[in-house]
Amino acid sequence: MVAKIQDFIDNIGKHPLPPIILFTSDPKPPWGKDAFEPYLVDEAVDKLVKANIDPGMHDLALTTIYADETDPGQVAEEARTLPFLVEKRVVVVRNASTYMAMNTEKRSPVLPLLACLEDPSDSAILILIASKADKRKRLYKACQKNGVVVECPQLSNPQMAEKIRQKIRKQNLSIKPSAVTALIERVGSKLSDMENAITLLTSFVSGKDTITEKDVQDACADVAESTIWALTDAIAQSNVTASLEALHELIAMNKSPDEIMGTINWLLENAYRVHPETQATVAKPFVAKKVAPLAEKFSLQRLKAALALCTRTHFSLRTTGANHHLQIEILVIKLAKGKSQRSYQKR
Repeated sequence: MVAKIQDFIDNIGKHPLPPIILFTSDPKPPWGKDAFEPYLVDEAVDKLVKANIDPGMHDLALTTIYADETDPGQVAEEARTLPFLVEKRVVVVRNASTYMAMNTEKRSPVLPLLACLEDPSDSAILILIASKADKRKRLYKACQKNGVVVECPQLSNPQMAEKIRQKIRKQNLSIKPSAVTALIERVGSKLSDMENAITLLTSFVSGKDTITEKDVQDACADVAESTIWALTDAIAQSNVTASLEALHELIAMNKSPDEIMGTINWLLENAYRVHPETQATVAKPFVAKKVAPLAEKFSLQRLKAALALCTRTHFSLRTTGANHHLQIEILVIKLAKGKSQRSYQKR
């Protein structure tokens, strides 16, 4: 059986649980969203535990295991251990991608766990959390056959909007539609970031009944803005890994390729303006200070070449069928790998 995370959460407590639950990624997440949202998984696990274990019985009924630190045979042993003073035990296995990637050939260490999945115990609920799981593997197939596979992608924008409204209602507040849209645009797709933003926002509007778009603008810093400056710093430091991480964060925030290209071009243009060999200026001192490391990294000639490369990449995005994110990744790698002006001056 395969289920979607939000439907699964809504049905907890309404039906008996299967003996095996695998939380994993969605092969077809909503457009522009990540395939796995750990915050939703934690929400589901918390609700599962509350629905099946009395608060005072956690020591006897709940076991949490980290797969990257534990032999799979120990997980099987835990799952088959009979409960004491409780009806059922709950065994939660985090980082289970470690097991899901193992082969199941003769003498494989994962075979005891596979046997447990193929013949699950009636006295335990085994919860596996794997951000990645190969559908072709026997472990995945055993989970699907004898339990439920729960696909856990990031929420679509309409789902995120409803999530926001639910959380705001719990605070005895209402929120205008324009404020919901602004909150999603500023915070992005990560639920952990959204939870923090809502906490900040509800504290900010203390004494009011309705949250407006202006409240969002005043209370919540744009998460994307900090990521843009992280990208700027990483390129200036010739740190390819950090540059790509910042780029992927922007993509995860549902920023379109055109928007990302516009941002990179804006950064380079402002770096050109603050370059000591140009006469142009930047209106905001804050921006000038933030892009100064880029101006220092590139000679004026290389900065012009970087701007030209940015223009060519943007043109390619609009005129070719090549993967947009891949083209932008290549651009960022080329910018980050570019040798600094100081390196040339040393020669």
